[in-house]
Amino acid sequence: MIRLKEMYRGTVVPEMVEHFNYDNVMRVPRIEKVVLNIGLGEAVQDPKTLDAAVNDLTAIAGQKPVVTRARKSIATYKLREGMPIGAKVTLRGERMYSFLDRLINVALPRRRDFRGISRDSFDGRGNYTLGLREQLLFPEVDYDSIDKVRGLEVTIVTSAKTDEEARYMLVQLGMPFVSA
Repeated sequence: MIRLKEMYRGTVVPEMVEHFNYDNVMRVPRIEKVVLNIGLGEAVQDPKTLDAAVNDLTAIAGQKPVVTRARKSIATYKLREGMPIGAKVTLRGERMYSFLDRLINVALPRRRDFRGISRDSFDGRGNYTLGLREQLLFPEVDYDSIDKVRGLEVTIVTSAKTDEEARYMLVQLGMPFVSA
């Protein structure tokens, strides 16, 4: 079993039951899914960038991403409805815990001048979004094979009702937040 999942069940759940006085273990929030997203505005001019982004996301996530398409036409950006403008992948279960483990212990510490991630990127419902400026933080991405450095967005969706519960759970899992 994945190390992060064992840690969640063994230490985080009892800690949260004690800290928030839950009457039932099933009320403890859990991570439901992790969504990785790359937006590619430049894919309108150069369709090859989409293929490169899909390859990068496949290497990082371990599963094939879905190509996202434009919902509306926007003339100023030369964008037509249905044009491919990004890629996303949703991770659940073992792959989700494996990705989070690599994110917390490998990718984030590789950032230059890393002091922690922002505590303020919660959405009010217990979900956390983190923006990474380059996909090279992940060791799965080969430096020589990329054509351009791209950013990606990581959204951690939890079952927590409040940001405080979600933040406490992520801190217990080892998420390196900036100290307040």
